[in-house]
Amino acid sequence: MTQPTIALFTGDPAGIGPELVQKLLNSPISQQAGKIILIAQNGSVQTPPQVEWHEWPGRHSPQFPKAVANADNGAYMIKALAEGVSLVRDGLADAFCFAPLNKSALRMGGMHQEDELRWFAEFLKYKGVCGELNVLQDLWTSRVTSHVALKEVSSLLTSEKVYESIEMISKALIASGKPSPRLAVCGLNPHNGDNGNYGDEELSIIAPGVELAKQAGIPADGPFPADTAFVRAIRKEGGYDGVVTMYHDQGQIAMKLMGFEKGVTVHGGLPIPICTPAHGTAYDIAGANLANPQAMCNAFELACRMGQHHKQFKQKVSAAS
Repeated sequence: MTQPTIALFTGDPAGIGPELVQKLLNSPISQQAGKIILIAQNGSVQTPPQVEWHEWPGRHSPQFPKAVANADNGAYMIKALAEGVSLVRDGLADAFCFAPLNKSALRMGGMHQEDELRWFAEFLKYKGVCGELNVLQDLWTSRVTSHVALKEVSSLLTSEKVYESIEMISKALIASGKPSPRLAVCGLNPHNGDNGNYGDEELSIIAPGVELAKQAGIPADGPFPADTAFVRAIRKEGGYDGVVTMYHDQGQIAMKLMGFEKGVTVHGGLPIPICTPAHGTAYDIAGANLANPQAMCNAFELACRMGQHHKQFKQKVSAAS
């Protein structure tokens, strides 16, 4: 089986991204798991012979000051994201992996969407369901609502959206090599609403969404009280491969407590695989050679697995036509 080709971007040049990618390139995983097309600045990293540099205008840009978020590094990142996505879209790479980005710099540089996921969807002209998935080793999470105020969550929940989030994470797990993923779904209210005493979203919205998933053949259970859902998920026997949460921090707090420097974000639902570390740009240690590369390595490894699946899927479609 031939290796997948990964478009790899060094992320925010003012943060720890170039250091993380350098450490990744120095590790055996980058040489064994996939071929690399590197999107970076000249001089930002030293590459092994097998790494192919991508020629793009940003490669020759002047160096950026460390720990400074401004329009210049924001615009640079946006251009690099376009290069990486285009390489996969055009069939020159099988997946895109990038080091952490700074959202403030992206906004100053011209990104007006809610986040880079929405920017990816718009760039790809993709109108389907998509959302951030968080991965910690063998446990995945998705969320029905994301970057919204907590007071708005209840009004944004529908049974269809619960089902779509379940379906999205199921498909992504299958694309990562998990053929029959089992999913746990969180409730919204304390004690799962206590049969409607503390809110009825579990009864009127979430449970019907879980039933829709079951009718579609997706193994999903719940809703479970959110304070025990992750305990259920990580059991050695009878556990789950993924947890569907109702809002951002319901899953993020648990995942980051279990492994802040290991987590990966997958931009789920998009027509191409995209992975990045779940942590930020760490301006406080930028340039100090202190960054832990574990999440970067995990993101690259997952991009390789999903890229291999994407590659095989394209080959099947091509053979069928």
